[in-house]
Amino acid sequence: MKRLRVAIVGCGWVAGSHASEGHLALPAQFDLAVACDIDPSRATAFAVQYGIAETETSFDAVLARPDIDVVDICTPPSLHFPMTMAAMRAGKHVICEKPFVASLAMADQVIAAQKTSPARVMPIFQYRFGTGIEQVKAVIDSGLAGRGYVHAIETAWKRGPDYYQVVWRGKFATELGGVLLTQSIHMHDMMMYLVGPATAVAGFKTTRVNPIEVEDCAVASLRMADGSLVSLTATLGSQLQITRMRFCFENVTFEIDTGRVEGGPDLAGRPGDPIWTMIPKTPEIGAAIQAVMDQVVPDPAPRFARQFRRFHQALHDGTALPVTLEDARRSLELITAVFYANETNTAVMLPITNEHPMYEGWTPK
Repeated sequence: MKRLRVAIVGCGWVAGSHASEGHLALPAQFDLAVACDIDPSRATAFAVQYGIAETETSFDAVLARPDIDVVDICTPPSLHFPMTMAAMRAGKHVICEKPFVASLAMADQVIAAQKTSPARVMPIFQYRFGTGIEQVKAVIDSGLAGRGYVHAIETAWKRGPDYYQVVWRGKFATELGGVLLTQSIHMHDMMMYLVGPATAVAGFKTTRVNPIEVEDCAVASLRMADGSLVSLTATLGSQLQITRMRFCFENVTFEIDTGRVEGGPDLAGRPGDPIWTMIPKTPEIGAAIQAVMDQVVPDPAPRFARQFRRFHQALHDGTALPVTLEDARRSLELITAVFYANETNTAVMLPITNEHPMYEGWTPK
């Protein structure tokens, strides 16, 4: 298979994770060739840290290079859409951090553009790629879990003033939103990855923890397409960083509570890992479920490496990407629905089409 040459664009902390846990962990698949940042000193420091041979300060210069196959976009969220569209026009494959773009309208433009472009675009949702969540997904897909009843997702994390010293954070114009877009978006994607899409959303959001523009507390209630119900809570004001997820099915309950395990604050950002509890309806059902879970082969590779490896394989085979544009649109649709529900005190019906008042975006005009 072809070794793909990659340019990382935006050399902040998340780019470091893409480099160390992704491209550099897969030397047979990727050659991390260029570090690009508008700040030349930051690009140089990043290149030295990760052993990257070349730097650029111009995104256009990166796109003009015939030797670059993939651009990995790790810039502030407000830049994701124009950079993704420009990269596709240049024929470059794209890996793009979350939140993917700033509106459903933009997401639909990217989806339409990909249909006529040789380039393919993969949004980032690396939390999906852990042995624990893959085991749960295998059980649900097998039918052994039975009907879904009710599910609860809690993102209780902590972010203080130091976090918002980064100039683009906490502002609608650049971060696009707060806890719903930057932190809990991962857990909410995991929930929809396991359960499927929502059909109705009611919710509230507010800003109580930090003096910022965007939300740092939110709650929502969802009705899912399979008839099950979901509650979501998210805050950046928890004194102990915890991720809790509980999925109650007809035949089994799956749960993870990082507050109950050693290293919980660190594991709050790794809920896909194999620290899930399985509570079956009967011992016999439990044995059958465990047999399915045991068929999932543990993968010691980091989460980004797992997603990037599947990205490379999909490009080679011409198959579906491990995270699709439709997945990213679904996450943005949920965010749009919570923002609109909060503004109007109504339940929002999904899917959201181009006739919806927030189809063009949820940020204040």
